[in-house]
Amino acid sequence: MDTDFIIVLVTTKDKAEAEKISQTLLDEKLIACANIISPVASCFLWEGKIDRAEECLIVMKTRKDLFAELAVRVKALHSYEVPEVLALPVVDGSGEYLAWIRRSLKQ
Repeated sequence: MDTDFIIVLVTTKDKAEAEKISQTLLDEKLIACANIISPVASCFLWEGKIDRAEECLIVMKTRKDLFAELAVRVKALHSYEVPEVLALPVVDGSGEYLAWIRRSLKQ
């Protein structure tokens, strides 16, 4: 069963920033849920070199049609020059849970 739901991943510099972004997106009903995982050890290429950072990871549940608006809001709230905002498809899930996500989001 394909769904119109996505999981959005966003890394942040610290837990306070993760909580601020999550709370704003919840208040605006752009996400139904956010899980904040802290700390996350990140390794990445930046400006031609390998860098490492301790970050937080936000795992958010939403609908695909809300992604563009969500991404704009994350970029406005985020401290990074190029924040991670990645969407992964939800290919299936518990009917009750998916119904709860749908009811929780803006129409």
